[in-house]
Amino acid sequence: MATVVSAESGRAVRSLEDKIEAAGGPLALLRAPGSGPLPFPVKPEFTNWRDEQESWRRTAVLFDQSHHMADSSIEGPDTYSFLSSLAVNSFSGFGPMKAKQLVVCNDEGYVIGDAVAFCLAENHVRVVGRAPIHSWLKYHAESGAHDVSYRRDERTVHNAKGRELFRFQVNGPNATEILERVNGGPLPEIPFFTMGHFNVGPHRVTALNHRMSGFPGLEFWGPYAEGDSVRELLLDTGADLGLTQAGAKAYSTAAVESGWIAQITPAVYTGEALRDYREWLPASSFEGGVDLAGSFVSDRIEDYYATPWDLGYGFIVKDDHEFIGVDALRRLADEPHRQKAWLYWHRDDVVRIFASLYEQGDRRFKYLEMPAGWYGSMQYDRIERSDGSLIGLSRSIAYSSNVRGWISLAMVDEDALAYGEEVDLVWGEPDGGSASPAVERHSQTRIRATVGRKPFSEATQGSSVRA
Repeated sequence: MATVVSAESGRAVRSLEDKIEAAGGPLALLRAPGSGPLPFPVKPEFTNWRDEQESWRRTAVLFDQSHHMADSSIEGPDTYSFLSSLAVNSFSGFGPMKAKQLVVCNDEGYVIGDAVAFCLAENHVRVVGRAPIHSWLKYHAESGAHDVSYRRDERTVHNAKGRELFRFQVNGPNATEILERVNGGPLPEIPFFTMGHFNVGPHRVTALNHRMSGFPGLEFWGPYAEGDSVRELLLDTGADLGLTQAGAKAYSTAAVESGWIAQITPAVYTGEALRDYREWLPASSFEGGVDLAGSFVSDRIEDYYATPWDLGYGFIVKDDHEFIGVDALRRLADEPHRQKAWLYWHRDDVVRIFASLYEQGDRRFKYLEMPAGWYGSMQYDRIERSDGSLIGLSRSIAYSSNVRGWISLAMVDEDALAYGEEVDLVWGEPDGGSASPAVERHSQTRIRATVGRKPFSEATQGSSVRA
């Protein structure tokens, strides 16, 4: 395990637990300058991010997802029971050519991470997601009694060997026609969250139907060495149907439209039950380098954790099997939860934020980066009623050219959730800013927002952003 030097204490630290102690606790660690938002390592724009956003609604988009997520390969006779022992969702009926959202919790029922599990063959599962879930899987594969092997294909920026697979996604109204053209005929029937095969010219690919952007299409992959050829064939074939490559800027907003809260605070920083895990995690791990941002400030790290219900995963929690956190989730099931919702920001208040760039000193408001407005690894902004009472937290923020306005994904107290209600979002850091180099000196302000449902769902078709 590599040794690093703590910026806070000057002490040499080896593990996440060492780093937390040197910083003076988990909140002190997470409020120190960190890595900021996880970068999407592709070209920022191929054309311009506005047209690239609109392509997944109007024509078709090509996402290159080959680089930003790590893959864990788990194989062996106990593969399914191993995953079941960690996952809040059931693995009953899981097997080859099936996929599943994999959500794992700590023993108190707080989410550590989520990912997609792809069953490629009998007792062979490939898990694709952000770093915390991979560390959790590796730790339990190495320390547990299950007969499994673990191998990790690291994301590109940390992968000296090179990636094993390319991973593309084509979505939009014209996606099916484009994919049928490169396949040389009709696509196989692939039900939701099921896999199948088709051809891209001479290349055989495996595909998953899960519609990340909310529109028809497939995610598909194959040997990395074939990726450039597959991309060129797709772009040539789909040119007259408006197939558009999307860069990092547009991709950073897709999850906000589709409803995935990616910025989970992994619930591993506290609890004696997790001490061994924190001592196993290196100080240089993802968990040791991320940071908190936003207008919500608490003196309890647990207030930054989330249950599956808070993230919109309540419906997949199944207590029909034993897994880490099952007893806690049984207790929490009937308690009040937060629910996922969208905030549609009022444009006059957003205009006021940009106008403040002309103000002197700290009279300006926190800068709002376009098109993705979060500036920390894990951002939490207060959602309040007009009387200042806290009713939820705004998480991922984006300008959507499809919506023609600013939206954010939020977790709202279920007893306060009322679609169409106007709420206030507190924008900016308290006390004029923080120590993070991503945060300039500024003043807090309030943004009016309307609570709504998912963009482009049946419930919101024909609606517009409230001014």
